[in-house]
Amino acid sequence: MSKPASKPASKPAEDALVEGAFDKSKHEQVAAAIQKLTSEEAAFFLAKLERALKKRKIQIVGYLVAMVVWVIAMLGALAYFGLHDGFVGWVFLVPFGFVGLVIYLFGRAAERAAVLPEVSPPPSES
Repeated sequence: MSKPASKPASKPAEDALVEGAFDKSKHEQVAAAIQKLTSEEAAFFLAKLERALKKRKIQIVGYLVAMVVWVIAMLGALAYFGLHDGFVGWVFLVPFGFVGLVIYLFGRAAERAAVLPEVSPPPSES
């Protein structure tokens, strides 16, 4: 018997207009689309764009902190390796655990920062 195909849980993707704001080749298209928005829609888009920027800033800071943590932990691992006898090669895996933890924590913080408050988009006039 074959297993039924299960779909992995997908996270909601960023709005196409917000994604386009980060792509240099689409700046004119995004600017034209923004000009067509009403003031309420523009405010909603601005809130989404600010959240996306905040998320990306948190992610970049997380990567930088992870690099610093890796360097410090690797220097500590080298010192431990040099000061102890016997097999202590496992100590070089510890810095990567710290890096994984830092990236995980900053990733969770970035995801929380990207969530819009309970504000619904303005009703479209169709």
